[in-house]
Amino acid sequence: MDFDYVIAGGGSAGCSLAARLSEDPSKTVCLIEAGGEGRNLLIRAPAGIIALLPGRPKINNWGLQTVPQQGLGGRKGYQPRGKALGGSSAINAMLYTRGHRGDYNEWAGLGCRGWSWDEVLPYFQRAEGNQRGADALHGGDGPLRVGEQQEPRPIARAFVEACGENQIRRNDDFNGPEQEGAGLYQVTQFWGGAKNGERCSAAAAYLHPAMNRPNLTVITGAHATGIVLDGKRATGVRYRKGNGEAVANARREVIVCGGAFGSPQLLLLSGIGPADELAAQGIAVAHELPGVGKNLQDHLDFILAWRSKNADMMGIGLRGLPGLLRHMLRWRRNGTGMIATPYAEGGAFLKSDPAIERPDLQLHFCIAIVDDHGRKLHLGYGFSCHVCVLRPHSRGEVGLSSPDPLAPPRIDPRFLSDGRDRDLLLKGARMMRGILEAPALAKYRDKEIYTAGVSSDAELMAHIRARADTIYHPVGTCKMGVDAMAVVDPELKVRGLQGLRVVDASVMPTLIGGNTNAPTIMIAEKAADMTRAAA
Repeated sequence: MDFDYVIAGGGSAGCSLAARLSEDPSKTVCLIEAGGEGRNLLIRAPAGIIALLPGRPKINNWGLQTVPQQGLGGRKGYQPRGKALGGSSAINAMLYTRGHRGDYNEWAGLGCRGWSWDEVLPYFQRAEGNQRGADALHGGDGPLRVGEQQEPRPIARAFVEACGENQIRRNDDFNGPEQEGAGLYQVTQFWGGAKNGERCSAAAAYLHPAMNRPNLTVITGAHATGIVLDGKRATGVRYRKGNGEAVANARREVIVCGGAFGSPQLLLLSGIGPADELAAQGIAVAHELPGVGKNLQDHLDFILAWRSKNADMMGIGLRGLPGLLRHMLRWRRNGTGMIATPYAEGGAFLKSDPAIERPDLQLHFCIAIVDDHGRKLHLGYGFSCHVCVLRPHSRGEVGLSSPDPLAPPRIDPRFLSDGRDRDLLLKGARMMRGILEAPALAKYRDKEIYTAGVSSDAELMAHIRARADTIYHPVGTCKMGVDAMAVVDPELKVRGLQGLRVVDASVMPTLIGGNTNAPTIMIAEKAADMTRAAA
């Protein structure tokens, strides 16, 4: 099969890019995705994340693991990643944040020309269909629906009040003129119409409406196994579907959209990467590129949780069951109620020191006891809050665990390997506890889980090492830049090769200060323009 463009990976970037490139009827586009179409009820119902995220069983989820982490007491971390059209936007909490404008100016300062805040803002706006309408910072009619939460629980508003009691100002738009403050998150969710209250994944936003285009071919259940090279030019993608193998040939470009884990893995399997890494797996070097798989950055997350006697939240108990059944019926009828919850309803961006320019800590307040990614369940009801260091100094890597393309990649974030991350996460945990112990949450608090009575830094750090893990924002493993370790240039073209780009979160040179889904879609929007310009 021959196409103009072949895209490997149908996640947030791949879906957005395939839809944009296929808007030109004269160009043919093929999208290859290992998972399914991303239309099932568990994906569409936001509360279905509780069945998808734990990966037991692996429903629309790769359910990956890290290697043992020295900074976490030798534990293996869990890395859920979406396996369906829409990628991780099919199983995430739908939170719409862009990061801080300074993050993108930092990219430009690192040599990524064209990626400053003023240059990327139009692509955020083009993507965004905000319920509040368009203004100087927002788009009102883009394909990605961004809306208010359908029915946030009273405890989420009490969390915002508790932040105020800790001298943290209210912020009703984390993507507005200032990021700092506390408020309720906007979410990537359909608002109004027949899909009101449903998840708006990148597939639902961009790809599903485009699936009937005659110039767009979407192959699901197909695992990309390698990039076909003719000398230094990429000419296609090999993939395995069922028991058969095939090649999708690209006349113009191959575009890799496998994410921070999948993209470096596919490059390495194709002989593109550090020579020593390839030699260790017995893979011939097709193009030596030392930065492939390096520079892994992720948001390490620590949770505090309380039990509650209040059942007006998500939990496991007979008291709340009648209400939950009513909420299910309401959601099926009109998209409202607790089934539309993102769980992480409240949030805050905090500065550990008032003198710093950008918030360096983020909070996610959940209307449930979230423990070990939902893999440890607690009877009854309660709430929890997450804190993460927004710009970690620790750097890890992604490599191959085997030359078998179906084997999972080797993931080593090296969490807390830099002492500055340890110190800041500890400070953030203390700030978070101060908020959760504020008067506004008094009527919801019963017993603190795990950390009741913990007071010393040493005790709290022991809990961090025992329970902290990712909050699902890995980036950087095919970083964009102009230095020797850059994998792609500022046009996202793989250095030293022709006809090959990488478009996803792996190209971020540094981790942005917020959730990474909206920035990944922005990257795809900008890449679509660059790809069309090259043609």
